[in-house]
Amino acid sequence: MTTFSAPPFRMSDQDRLDAMRLARTPGVGPINFSRLLCQYGSPTAALEALPERMRQAGRLDLPVIPSAAQMASEVEALHRMGGDVLIRGDADYPLMLSFIKDAPPVLFVQGDPAKLSLRSVGIVGARNASAAGIRMAESLAAELADSGICVVSGLARGIDSAAHEAALYPGLTTAAAAGGLDHVYPPENAKLQASIAERGCVVTEAPLGTIPQARHFPRRNRLIAGISLGCVVVEAALHSGTLITASLALSYDREVYAVPGSPLDPRSRGGNDLLRHGATLTENVQDILSCLPSELPEPLLPPWMKIRQSTALFQGFSEPYTAWGMDVSEPWEDPDLVLEKVLPLLSVIPVTVDEVVRRCQFSVSAVLSVLTELELGGVVEFVPGGRVALQPNRK
Repeated sequence: MTTFSAPPFRMSDQDRLDAMRLARTPGVGPINFSRLLCQYGSPTAALEALPERMRQAGRLDLPVIPSAAQMASEVEALHRMGGDVLIRGDADYPLMLSFIKDAPPVLFVQGDPAKLSLRSVGIVGARNASAAGIRMAESLAAELADSGICVVSGLARGIDSAAHEAALYPGLTTAAAAGGLDHVYPPENAKLQASIAERGCVVTEAPLGTIPQARHFPRRNRLIAGISLGCVVVEAALHSGTLITASLALSYDREVYAVPGSPLDPRSRGGNDLLRHGATLTENVQDILSCLPSELPEPLLPPWMKIRQSTALFQGFSEPYTAWGMDVSEPWEDPDLVLEKVLPLLSVIPVTVDEVVRRCQFSVSAVLSVLTELELGGVVEFVPGGRVALQPNRK
């Protein structure tokens, strides 16, 4: 089995703790995390500048930034239970996940992190799965593992559990968890999670102590879609969480597969609808393998690390854009005018940043700059899939 890792880059221990602090600060999502590091050059410098940035963005109730001692204590607790922290840019950070726009800055893992950068396929489906659906998930997962493909799923009841169990013996399975590594969900899968940690890998964005709640599951789904080259839907009702995973996979340009089912079974309607809209019909493992790339793409460092390695100065946004290969010769755009045009396009219903750019006709850099300030000001939030929405308490 071949693993792929990023070029060597080592943050100092202080940088790592400060990266965790920055990622954990309310109002700093994955996209802002990257932009702040691009501008300031290190997590420590970004943390020092953050309170003033938030005040400038109009935020009066400044959030509490976790202390370095708190983060160090969490890391020690994680190490005691055999876990570790991955910062985006670490050699073991999941390769395919690093390519998505809103890649998590920090991950928590148990098991072998090298499994996260194997060629992988997600298998997801209904919790109240049928016997036929479970048998199909087991068959696909076992044959994928026999072919050297790691099976990724969400540790839920039904299809997820069946897929993990079938790929467990060769150790080719990754479980994406919704809560902290110390809060197994569902509780009856505690033994399964422990077995996956021993033979495969368990990964989550949620720090220790996080009890899974409904709002955490889209983030879990993002991990499944982002780590995988493609995602197989075995059984799913219309408007189910499984279809969120499929939608995210599409947004990340990953292959989406669906197992056909009876139109009389509500658990098949979601998968059948995916087939209607172009998903790959899947009846056996060859339908999956025939569409998978034989090699993974070249490793990708996050933008701020590319910039730091290029010894660029960090006095403003133009340096990061230059190091990013972006054109900074475009005409200057008045931030107030950009804000005036962007804000009416936003609502509590998430919309992609690309669509906002398209409809307001300003440059990507100008729109992202305004959205950064709005998020730091607590007006908007970035959600999985490169989308942005107004905070629920905003009109």
